[in-house]
Amino acid sequence: MNTPEHPDLGVALEHSRSGLRDGHRRSLTRLLFLVTGLSLAVFGVLQVFNGFPRIALVEWAISGLLLAGVSRLRTTRRLQAWIYVYLTALFAFFLAIMLFPDASISAFAWVLMMPVLAYLLLGKREGLWLSLPFMLAGAVVYLIYLGRLGSAHALIDLLNMVLCGALMLVFMHHYEARREEAEHRLVAMAQTDNLTGLANRASFQSTLNRTIAECDRSGTGFALVMMDIDHFKLVNDTLGHEAGDHVLAQIGRCLSDRLRATDSVGRLGGEEFGLILRDVQPAVAFELTDELRQRIAGQDLRYGDVDIRVTASFGIAHWPEHGRDAATLFRVADRCLYAGKHEGRNQVRGLVAAAPDPVTPKAPAGEAG
Repeated sequence: MNTPEHPDLGVALEHSRSGLRDGHRRSLTRLLFLVTGLSLAVFGVLQVFNGFPRIALVEWAISGLLLAGVSRLRTTRRLQAWIYVYLTALFAFFLAIMLFPDASISAFAWVLMMPVLAYLLLGKREGLWLSLPFMLAGAVVYLIYLGRLGSAHALIDLLNMVLCGALMLVFMHHYEARREEAEHRLVAMAQTDNLTGLANRASFQSTLNRTIAECDRSGTGFALVMMDIDHFKLVNDTLGHEAGDHVLAQIGRCLSDRLRATDSVGRLGGEEFGLILRDVQPAVAFELTDELRQRIAGQDLRYGDVDIRVTASFGIAHWPEHGRDAATLFRVADRCLYAGKHEGRNQVRGLVAAAPDPVTPKAPAGEAG
């Protein structure tokens, strides 16, 4: 069986924190460090000509730190901490330049950049908690800058600033919330089989890879089970593809209802399903799988006025006894599955010597396949 590597979209989404993946956030943060560092170096030169050498030294020192951080950001594992430090210092700097006696009114426009940067780099929740206090502080500083509010002109300036800041924050929050919802829906669609509601092949492969990594760390084992519905083509040929789809959906529900919360099940394509049974001994895995076989064989899958009965064959491979990687486990389980099919179908097959002899009951009366 071909088992290509698939990215685990769910894990990537969980770790992304914002609309940008960590790789993109890293690149953007490095760009911000570079631009800010170079800008401060230029501003430092201008401060010397303006007669503020001490301010120039401070800006050059910060510029040096930022430029040095550009290379560190390429490999650091603490990207989130770097972003927090940078944004906190940057927002504090915005407030500081507003407090200068000769500050230009245009300096207050930087307040509107706070939610944009915070939401872009930190996401909805963390972006809100970081940007909101600084924006409120910026409003207070602007109020101090305006002085007395005895004139209509001053009130108009204040209301314009407050309204623009509030709208920017609300728009960014609303956009980020809708983006998260849309992304979650897209990821769910990309990882789910539309017919059965189970994990699709790509998602199941990602779960298997993650299970291998977790069991390798913990020293526990698991069983990979491959399942194929016997003579499924007869259902499609005699009753139509809609009846076949009905059977697949009912089988998927049967598997989901019986498995534990720690187990995983997916539809790998056609009439083939995969199961991951966590923390089970080989004998227990065999018993659980044979119970699933009996439940499927004993079900009446009613479609219209027709009762459809099907059976299924199962192949089991155990980690790490039969392989330590996904491709090897798939090959072993696949080989066991088709050995059972060649020996009469409606069987559970594995390579575990201690397992009971496979049960091969008579085909149920009225079996469609």
